[in-house]
Amino acid sequence: MVSSKIVSLAMMCVSISFTANAFVTRPATKSFSFIAPSAHVSSSSPSCSALHMSSVEEKGFESSAAVSGSAEWELDCYSRPVVADGKKLWEVLITDSSGKMRVCEALPSNRVNSRELRRVVEEAIDKADVKPSTIRFFRGAMFNMINIALSEVEVVARPSRATYALAQWLEERYRDVYPKMEGYRQSMAMADTGSSFLDIRTPTKLPDALRGEKYAFVSLPLAEFREGGGINAENIGVGRICPIDDDLASDEFVSGIVILSSRAKALASWMAGTEISSLSADLRRRNLVIEADINTQFLMARLNDGQREEGAIFEEGKDKLRGLHFVSVQKDEDDDPAGFWLLREMPSGL
Repeated sequence: MVSSKIVSLAMMCVSISFTANAFVTRPATKSFSFIAPSAHVSSSSPSCSALHMSSVEEKGFESSAAVSGSAEWELDCYSRPVVADGKKLWEVLITDSSGKMRVCEALPSNRVNSRELRRVVEEAIDKADVKPSTIRFFRGAMFNMINIALSEVEVVARPSRATYALAQWLEERYRDVYPKMEGYRQSMAMADTGSSFLDIRTPTKLPDALRGEKYAFVSLPLAEFREGGGINAENIGVGRICPIDDDLASDEFVSGIVILSSRAKALASWMAGTEISSLSADLRRRNLVIEADINTQFLMARLNDGQREEGAIFEEGKDKLRGLHFVSVQKDEDDDPAGFWLLREMPSGL
């Protein structure tokens, strides 16, 4: 079970179909511990100052000795909302999936290239106690440069928006670090890269063999994902758990979706391979969508009027917890998850 601590409630599971009347509702009593949502819930120079940097030429490596590091790393190389001597500040940020290891190096704008990026990565690997097996990066605009840099490093490079620890760190720097730097430009920081209204992507239909037979919008207490809770690396199958902001209240409920499928293992393995980063209910287009890798969307299902209302509650729950939500893939109501992901929608403007 995901957790024996939560009171089991009956919920509605609904058949998945990709017709105009998708998700024909069928009642199904269940005993696993999800809760169905109710309608009413609903410095003088630019620096990596978090690491005590003092100039664009300096760099820093920070690691918590008390916490075991992760072999899954996350990387970004991009300009920041700071201008020095008429030139943008460029930074390389590297962290692991736990967020406990952090590397920050500022690069002069005339040295932003794959060779310099590879040097930063290799130096970070040399200093790290836990060497990376995988390095994820979400920045599509920098895909070619990052991909070339990592091609000569003994790691698996994964284009992915599942860079949750990196997103947390970037939010922290946009909030607490860059505004205090000389040369900060708020107009550059306000750039919005995530407007769904202008999103013209067309979701790819899921392969027939990977469709779930039933699904339900559900919720779980945030406490279940924290230390002492019922969800951990031992019972999430091939899934992953993203970091959670410390200031979120443990008694809040995390919105989620349960997918029931006789091919649960195959579906969960496929989702793991796609670098699933989030799920979204596109209320305007009436689609339930899986977001994967850097910019891919998969159409999970179409929503009728009833499911659209549930989808609206799902999206409200995500907004309340800064994009946090989950998806669980199971064979049936009583089976342990073949894959369970605690996800977070990538914040815009990073």
